[in-house]
Amino acid sequence: MRTVDTRYARNGDVRIAYQVIGQGSLDLVFVPGFVSNLEILWEDPGFAHLVKRLSAFSRLILFDKRGTGLSDRFNPYGSPSLAAQVDDLLAVLNAAGSGRTALLGEADGVAVSLLFSTTHPQRTRALALYGGYAHFYGSVMQGQFLAEFLQKIDTDWGRGMTLQRFSASRADDQRFSAWWGRLERLSASPSSAMALARMSASIDIRDRLSKVQVPTMVVHRMGDVHVNPDGGRFLAANIPGATFTGLPGNDHPIWMGDIDRMADTVEEFLTGERRVPSGGRVLVALLIVRVLGARQLPDGINDQQRREQLANFRDLATNLLVLHGGHVLNWDLERITIRFDGAARAAQCALALRDLAETSSLRLAQGVHAGEIEASGDLASGFAIHVAERVAAAAQSGSVLVSSVVAELAKGSGLRFVESCTVDIDGFDAPVRLLSVAAEQHLEPVRHHKAEPSLAALTVREREVLHLVADGMSNAAIASRLDLSEHTVKRHVANMLLKLDLPTRTAAAAFSARHAKA
Repeated sequence: MRTVDTRYARNGDVRIAYQVIGQGSLDLVFVPGFVSNLEILWEDPGFAHLVKRLSAFSRLILFDKRGTGLSDRFNPYGSPSLAAQVDDLLAVLNAAGSGRTALLGEADGVAVSLLFSTTHPQRTRALALYGGYAHFYGSVMQGQFLAEFLQKIDTDWGRGMTLQRFSASRADDQRFSAWWGRLERLSASPSSAMALARMSASIDIRDRLSKVQVPTMVVHRMGDVHVNPDGGRFLAANIPGATFTGLPGNDHPIWMGDIDRMADTVEEFLTGERRVPSGGRVLVALLIVRVLGARQLPDGINDQQRREQLANFRDLATNLLVLHGGHVLNWDLERITIRFDGAARAAQCALALRDLAETSSLRLAQGVHAGEIEASGDLASGFAIHVAERVAAAAQSGSVLVSSVVAELAKGSGLRFVESCTVDIDGFDAPVRLLSVAAEQHLEPVRHHKAEPSLAALTVREREVLHLVADGMSNAAIASRLDLSEHTVKRHVANMLLKLDLPTRTAAAAFSARHAKA
């Protein structure tokens, strides 16, 4: 069982337990369903595998909602309202230093995720909603069955009594059933479990679905034994621009059944990329980005604004990576490792990241090398990564260095390479030539420092996208309106923000409003 630090966020007098795993290019918070316990769940190989998959491309935030697991318990005769859970989620994100996150909601957590996105749209990147519903009685169980369920909790809680309700395929597994009973006991008392069940029964957010303004994907296992798939279809049909993905299987918990297929679906929705093929050696270009630190910021910039600035850079950088076909292998405070299918793409992305860093008051040093890596599941290894790290280590602030292999592979790409230096690298008989890289002179963009960006910088299509962003439409809704793929819209949004030197969609909307009045 993996050991992960458990921390506590505070919402008033209530403390919420949370964990942070991974260093990917985006923040993703898992909003749990009925009950959970962050210590016990790690004992299950399925849960551990799901976390491994999700944290491979994200900085994953896990938490126990109030009344369950390691978080503070509530008065069992009170009501753990959805509004309170939304506030708890905000407290967790603030404690974890997350400025803007994607939400992966499961079952009851779908309602919390949806309400959070409409209450705090500026903190919500996207919604991936699994096994959820908008109206409990319409999708989960009728009143008489709820009464029977509550009675079973009152008399048999802690003996694995809910397993049949959530996973019929595992109910006959005596060892797993005993573990499930332990999960019940350590997740909530019988009174707390009944209070949580009553809270679930009160869920009816049908009137809030039309207010969702972020990209949304609804996923449901078509044989789900706990929540009728029609509940998921209803969500997708009533959330603007939402898509519905039906998967095979009848297990309700997201960490059971075909976990890899579930993780693949979530990863592709949030990153636009499929999982790196497992097994075998592949030829790739590797970009290592060293984050040297922030430049001197203006007086009056506080820690919260600094975090927002870094979060904005991370969002824009992620858009750039999508635009250039990059796949993040590792992202931490001081280093980013990215793989590309082509050497020219890697070098061009490095130049774009350098320019973006300048507008964000950050200092980067970058190195690019091409070679074979060993892909195994979510991991990548090989001598090429070591070489790329040595190239990046030789780079100075603001520079992009490439190995001679990259320069050869990128001939004819419109990039200009200038001899820079040589470095000794273990495994090579002679020093390795390094070259600095820049765009061809006639392709260099003209920079107007501190000038107001102009609509003239945008293509006709990008202007259309800008106006729809200003109207509050999600990428999925824009794609539907313009008859484009969502990936194409994401690329237009990334180009638009970069050309206008704007940090967020909100800033783009404000820019559009200013020019509409001009």
